[in-house]
Amino acid sequence: MIRNTLTGKQKRFLRAMGTKLEPVVQVGKEGITPAVVKSTDDAITKREIIKIRVLQNCPQEPDDSIKLLAERTNCDLVQIIGRNALLFRRNFKKPKVELPK
Repeated sequence: MIRNTLTGKQKRFLRAMGTKLEPVVQVGKEGITPAVVKSTDDAITKREIIKIRVLQNCPQEPDDSIKLLAERTNCDLVQIIGRNALLFRRNFKKPKVELPK
């Protein structure tokens, strides 16, 4: 199950941040592999918010791939637009993003 711990105001804030981001993780012809999950987990731990891109040659639908990746990395799914998505997960040890209340 995908976490949904963000308020509407927090999601708007994160979407605004996400417009400036470049995709960090790309899901390709292999789909969601353990390596993709690991690289996503590492990136989200380091940055807290990342952009994902699902390439044309991915065997699954973009929405399904993104939701599965969010679920496996225990992230909040902020937004899906076409083949791109924003994922967020709070890093309590080294917070980088200050969310509005």
